Amino acid sequence: MTIDWTPKARAVLTAASELFYERGIHAVGVDVIAAKAGVTKKTLYDRFGSKDRLVVEYLSDRDARWRAFLGEWLEKAGTDPRDRVAAAFDASEAWAKKYGGKGCSMINAHAEISDPAHPAYAVVTESKKWMLGVFVELAESAGVSDPRQAGEQIMLLHEGAVVMAGMRVAKGVFKRAAETAVVLLG
Repeated sequence: MTIDWTPKARAVLTAASELFYERGIHAVGVDVIAAKAGVTKKTLYDRFGSKDRLVVEYLSDRDARWRAFLGEWLEKAGTDPRDRVAAAFDASEAWAKKYGGKGCSMINAHAEISDPAHPAYAVVTESKKWMLGVFVELAESAGVSDPRQAGEQIMLLHEGAVVMAGMRVAKGVFKRAAETAVVLLG
């Protein structure tokens, strides 16, 4: 199903995005989304077909925005892979401050959608695979002997920082994780 991105469809996606992130995907019904968007449930279903499709669009939109946001930070960081890795952590911290401090929407979604048959599952896992790819490429650029391993270690640091920041269990987690990630690049 191709989405016809009318103003009402955009309003539904905006409402769903806010509600899913703040309350959780399963906790929010389509009636609440429709009311917040100022549309009927029929309009919601006409535009998206199902709640599952709306979840896919929410996560896909958030992922596309994250990739663009990160791309800007990486570009500003220049060409040194160490500076670029540090920039990825800085970008994550800035994103959390700007778009919500409840942690990563992909991790949060995975906590609710762990069935690989669910249409949103692929969006969640592909987002994380893409991020891992960014770190592996940066490790390759730094000339480390095993870029895959270094990329995975940096990803572990990154995801841990995202979770810790979202749970507010410690301060300065992105900076500390970035410092360790840079050391992994030699």
